[in-house]
Amino acid sequence: MLENDQAGRGDQIGRGYHVLVVDDDLITLRSVERILSVRGFTVTTETNGLRALSSLQTLSVDALLVDLVMPGISGIDLLKRIREMDDRMQVVMMTAFGDVDSAVTALKAGAHDFLNKPFESADALALAVYKAAEHFRLLSRARDLEKELEIHERYGDIVGSSAPMVEVYRMVESVAHSMATVLLQGESGTGKELVARAIHNRGPRARAPFIPVNCSAIPETLVEAELFGHVKGAFTGAVESRMGLFEAARGGTILLDEIGDLPLQTQVKLLRTLQDGEIKRVGSNETVRVDTRVIAASNIDLQDAMERGAFRRDLFYRLSVITISLPPLRQRPEDIPLIAYHFLKKYAARSGRSITRISLETMQALRAHSWPGNVRELENAMERAVVMAREETILPGDLPAQIADVRPSQPSAELMLDLPFAEAKKRAVEAFESAYVENMLKRAGGNVSEAARQAGLDRSNFRRIARKFGQ
Repeated sequence: MLENDQAGRGDQIGRGYHVLVVDDDLITLRSVERILSVRGFTVTTETNGLRALSSLQTLSVDALLVDLVMPGISGIDLLKRIREMDDRMQVVMMTAFGDVDSAVTALKAGAHDFLNKPFESADALALAVYKAAEHFRLLSRARDLEKELEIHERYGDIVGSSAPMVEVYRMVESVAHSMATVLLQGESGTGKELVARAIHNRGPRARAPFIPVNCSAIPETLVEAELFGHVKGAFTGAVESRMGLFEAARGGTILLDEIGDLPLQTQVKLLRTLQDGEIKRVGSNETVRVDTRVIAASNIDLQDAMERGAFRRDLFYRLSVITISLPPLRQRPEDIPLIAYHFLKKYAARSGRSITRISLETMQALRAHSWPGNVRELENAMERAVVMAREETILPGDLPAQIADVRPSQPSAELMLDLPFAEAKKRAVEAFESAYVENMLKRAGGNVSEAARQAGLDRSNFRRIARKFGQ
């Protein structure tokens, strides 16, 4: 069929791609199958449109090559049916009766490309199919990322798909419709207030107030009046009666952040409120019923505080009916790329800038940083990067100096010898995979398909490993 049918046999351009070819001409069908197969494509063939539609119910393909003129269902009708099934599917049309009108009709119907038979060359045919398949993969990847972000953005700025975060999401869903008191424990910047808001917003109190209180920011002499309110004349400066935050949050949720900083005397009154559902304003003997859900949060170990006598044991057990531990960012580095892109999207939209990418070197710097300030620090870094960026891609120089200057370090064999075998093996494999993928991408000039080809891996598998390390 083509004079240069043998050309390109060493070029596995189609490796990892599955193509469905539909043509009622058996000679053309076998010739195209041979051309594509020797270039690495997996090829399935059908002789009519109905059989092709039936095959698509069970096959997972990256592109279709469809003849325009066929008995029964025409190529154009088949194209329309395929696009209705999945608008990501890419179809290359071909015909021996090609003309401008046919090409325009096919492209308007959603064809990715249009080829005339006989083909210009075997390589031209393979390249057209490759581009269609690659476009399908790009659309699929974009849709997957959008869905992943949609799933996580249901929780606002709580983003992550690591095992510890999946457990946090599960706990949020479990406790949202309960009245049980929840204790959130985690380092500063891990998102305790965000999780508290998620619990409130996903429960029956969502339309009622959510009031966060930073217990460490209230002077010790005023903390009881702030929480429980006061009557006129209760103390110097109390010129009028005032309700406290527990009353203001009635019907809703109050978050007592940094609860470990509450004075012991206030802890006693808080315990009584939790037990009886009542408060007394400072200077008053009257009790007031409050239907307020309490969520407490702490960035210190409350059990250690109990041992030091700084926190009441009975209050701890009342607060920790359900405990949710929020992992520090350094313990879930696989979430860094997703979080970084989340904040890139957020601040680029807020500033009206078309910044859409994070360079490989920048992502490596983000992954190498220890993040003592956790997600809050990463958010601040990405907000700064969006402001400083001069291109559509975030570069290392756009990051704060203490992050941009960090370079990835590989764990040494000596350090890993002290680890349990499974953990040492895991770290060694991760170090190898990260270095190997980075090297392959550099050799291929950042082209994922070429890097996967050189590595001898299916593109999707190579891409999965690369994403694991933010590359």
